[in-house]
Amino acid sequence: MGETGRIKSPTYAVVEPYELPTANVWHFDFYRFADPREWEDAGFRDIFASPGLKLAEWPEKAEPVLPVADLDIALVAESETQRQATLTARTPTGAALLQAVLGNQGTGESP
Repeated sequence: MGETGRIKSPTYAVVEPYELPTANVWHFDFYRFADPREWEDAGFRDIFASPGLKLAEWPEKAEPVLPVADLDIALVAESETQRQATLTARTPTGAALLQAVLGNQGTGESP
C-alpha cells in the first residue's frame, strides 16, 4: 500500500497508525485487552467509524464491541518461512474485496 518505513507490532501500544498515500491504516493488537470497556476508554469506536483500513490481531479479545469484520484473514504457520492465509468475506464489502483479490476464482473463502 505504499508504506516504506518499518512496520511495528502494536502489542504494547495496542494501535499503530499509518498515513499512506492511498488511505489511512490502523493496525490493532488486542492481545492485552482484558475488558471490553478499554475499547471505549481508548476511543477506538471513533477510529473504527472513520474511513480507512483497520487491521486487528486477536479480535476475539474485543469481540463484544468490535464491528463485524468485512474480511477475516487467518494465518497458519506451515514452517518457519511459509504461511497459509485463508480469507473469508463477512460482509458485502468483504465479498467485493475478496473478489478484487481473487478475480473470478472465488466467492467467499480462499485457501
